[in-house]
Amino acid sequence: MQTLTSTVKKQFFPILILVVFHSLSLQAQSDYQKELQSQLILVKDGETITLKAGSFNFTRSLSLEGKKNIVIKGMGMDKTFLNFKGQKDGAEGITISNCENITIQGLTVQDTKGDGIKTMNVEGITFQNVKAEWTGKPSKKNGAYGLYPVSCNKVLIDGCVAVGASDAGIYVGQSNHIIVRNSKAYHNVAGIEIENSTMADVYDNESYNNTGGILVFDLPDLQQKKGGNVRVFNNVIRENNLPNFAPKGNIVASVPDGTGIMILATNNVEIFDNKIINNKSLGISISSYFMTEKPINDKEYYPYPTGIFIHDNEFERKPMKATKKGRLGKLFWLKLRFGKEVPDIIYDGIVDKNTLDENGNVKSKYQICIRNNKNVSFINIDAENGFKNKSRDLTPYDCERVALKEATL
Repeated sequence: MQTLTSTVKKQFFPILILVVFHSLSLQAQSDYQKELQSQLILVKDGETITLKAGSFNFTRSLSLEGKKNIVIKGMGMDKTFLNFKGQKDGAEGITISNCENITIQGLTVQDTKGDGIKTMNVEGITFQNVKAEWTGKPSKKNGAYGLYPVSCNKVLIDGCVAVGASDAGIYVGQSNHIIVRNSKAYHNVAGIEIENSTMADVYDNESYNNTGGILVFDLPDLQQKKGGNVRVFNNVIRENNLPNFAPKGNIVASVPDGTGIMILATNNVEIFDNKIINNKSLGISISSYFMTEKPINDKEYYPYPTGIFIHDNEFERKPMKATKKGRLGKLFWLKLRFGKEVPDIIYDGIVDKNTLDENGNVKSKYQICIRNNKNVSFINIDAENGFKNKSRDLTPYDCERVALKEATL
């Protein structure tokens, strides 16, 4: 009898220790979640919240509201991990709203139910050395956005990483005075997206292995209308050939895999000094909103791209077949028949008649200019006339535009 009791103890005592340890660990995680949320509520203007090193599991969103001059500081992107895989309440990992001069730095947010870090109505928001990621395979069940400032002013995203978003990894929407630099985006539907925003500089980034590398969009039915003065320069945009995994109905679900840069209905955009490499379907596309074939009910919306200047970029593309998926895939193969020789720059050719002079030429204010690019090929697909008069002649677009203003914070 003594021997049996002794054997049972030897077998089950280690299991008991593990159960107790796991229970204590869960309690510690729950306590840290409460502690951190309390800090976000009670923090005084001008203070810093310092997060611990380690991996911490959260079951609900964290939020900061109505504060000024706050720093939320982790121990480093590879040292402080906030994991929301078991999230039950809320959608975002961190939500920051109605604040002023907020800095988030040195941490990673993982596997949120919805967006990684969302900021709304913030005057002065900085993301520095922050990572937002979904750790599994790319999936439509992943959250839409990694870093997601919307309706903000003075936005700085510096040294950040975004992975696995089912819409855009790094997204800035309906905002003004924006800098996105020194960052990486991969395994997203869109790597970096600037939408309905003004005075934006996107530079020194690497966007690769996404469906689309960098998107500059203006969309209808949003509170802030015309975006513009967007500069995209000194970026490496390569091999964005990931199959599109956005949920159906999303505007980015129509982005063909193999897209480098897509300009959609935005005015005053300058693209220069980028390396655009091995994107199988589009190096750069310039399109009106009509190419989406979606209805326009917003009377204030302007659906044409104007004032575009593409210059001094370097293109490199191995012979490879464009995507066959989606409506644009069918267009490439059935109407345009590019085969493996897809042009680097594709313009839909749809022109606003109100921008023409008395001779039928586009006024200089609205011109699309393409100049001094290396290894570039081009096509105007003449979508307005059913692709009847496609042209690879760049001469009508060999012009110069005044450089756009630098974005400042």
